[in-house]
Amino acid sequence: MDDETFPDELADALVGVQRLIRRRLRREMAAPQLRGAEVELLRLVVTRPGIGISDAAKDLYLASNSVSTLVNRLATEGYLIRETDPADRRAARLVPTPAARTRLREWRTRRADLVRQQVARLDEADRAALRAAIPALRTLAVQLHEEAEES
Repeated sequence: MDDETFPDELADALVGVQRLIRRRLRREMAAPQLRGAEVELLRLVVTRPGIGISDAAKDLYLASNSVSTLVNRLATEGYLIRETDPADRRAARLVPTPAARTRLREWRTRRADLVRQQVARLDEADRAALRAAIPALRTLAVQLHEEAEES
């Protein structure tokens, strides 16, 4: 792999792994089936209970109306509660339900199990390479996030 093709191959590999993990988890999880954006929104709301829709949209790099659609679905499924923002009665604050916390805990456990099983199938050199790449991948994620914040 040369320097010219490396960025494209890295991006393809990361997207491919993420997509396959999500597909496998979606098949194995109990109904209702949650899309990737729904899981990401749940993760955000569990991490930051009380977040508003516009802040969630900003953090997820989605349009506010897209997040509103996700919120409607997740509220219907019993995973989110909209509370009125006391500072602005027109705005909603998002709060996860116990069912959301349980669902995410199950999702994380299954994700860790899936990745653990697949990594165990690799030889030691590949496992070591993946371990060594984690700090660089985290730095890359921080840089991408910071650049997006500046835009």
